This record gives sequence, C-alpha cells and structure tokens, in this order.
Amino acid sequence: MQKETTGSEISMAKTAPVVVVLTVLSSLKNGNTEEALVCFAEEFQFKDHGLGLEFTDKKRLAEFFEKTRELYPDTSLQADAVFANGNRVVAEWTLQATLTEPLYGQLKRSIRVSLRGASVVRVEHGKIADWADYYDGLTSRRTALGSYFTEWIEL
Repeated sequence: MQKETTGSEISMAKTAPVVVVLTVLSSLKNGNTEEALVCFAEEFQFKDHGLGLEFTDKKRLAEFFEKTRELYPDTSLQADAVFANGNRVVAEWTLQATLTEPLYGQLKRSIRVSLRGASVVRVEHGKIADWADYYDGLTSRRTALGSYFTEWIEL
C-alpha cells in the first residue's frame, strides 16, 4: 500500500534540494566550511569550470573553500535566482570581491570585481552529489586561487 502524501510533504520534497544548496551558499558566505561540507555526499563531484578545477575529496574541497576565503576575504555572494526541478537546482548568483594586485615595484592597486555566474547542483538523498560552477574565469581574476590546486608539468 502506498502512503498518501499531504501538500506540505510534497512542498517539502520539492524544496529540500533548494534548502541544501542555500545552506551551502549561506555557510560559505559566513566562513563556515564545515557546515557547507556536511551537505555533500560521501561520493561527490565539485567542478569549478571558471578555473578548470574538479574535486571529489572533502578535504581538498575544504582547502579550496578556505583558500578562497583567505585570498578574497571580503567576497560577497548573492543568490539572484534559484530554480529547482526534481533533485536538480540551478542558482544564478553575483559574486563581488576586492582584489589587490601589484603595480610598478612595491605599489599595489585594489580592483573591485563583480561577476555573474551559475551553480548547477544535483541532490541525492538530501546530499549534494554533483555541483558545477559556471562563470567567466578571466573576468573573475581568480587565477591565484586556481594556481594552488593545479599541478604544473614541466615540458
């Protein structure tokens, strides 16, 4: 016999993946890496297409989140729109950060970067199985971040 579902149960089932994604975004915004990582399944994929990086290990993903916060401490990420269909969620967002770059000798300049992007997420059993960020990697000026997670090969 199949259990009858109420309207609130149906509503909760549809919003659950959205809640998981918003929890990760909020946790990262507040610098709470551990809370964000709890939302990921034991086996997952996290792809940052702007930097060309992929993570399948929570320890490495934690390092990525923490290094992001270290290099860009004033970063703000605002979810502009969130769409859900079944276990998939798409979040359109705007990221803003101040970057300090070297300029002639010991001089430095600060640049404010504003970047639009999207995260496409698949949630299985209440945990994130796949997360992919899409944005313009050159506009983001986050190559310093990417360099910490890229293995260089001498030719």
